[in-house]
Amino acid sequence: MAAISIIAVFLLGALAVESVNMRERVAVYEAKAAELEDKIAGEHDRTEEIDELKEYMNTDEYAAEVARDKLGLVKSNETVFEEEK
Repeated sequence: MAAISIIAVFLLGALAVESVNMRERVAVYEAKAAELEDKIAGEHDRTEEIDELKEYMNTDEYAAEVARDKLGLVKSNETVFEEEK
C-alpha cells in the first residue's frame, strides 16, 4: 500500500510540474499571438494607406502635381517665380 501511495504522490508531483511548464508555454504563445495581431493591424493600416495613395495617383490633381514638380510644366494662367540660388 505504501508503494502505491509513493507512486501516486510521485505522479501527482510530475503532473504539477508539467502543469506549471504548460502554463508558461501558454503565456509565451499568447504573447506571440498578441504581437502578431498588432503586426497584422499595422499591415492593415499600411494597406489602407497604400490604397488611398493609389487612388490619389489616379487623379488629375496628382498628374498636374507631377507635371509641375518633375517636368516644370505650368498652366497657361500661372506665373512662375524662381528662387535665386
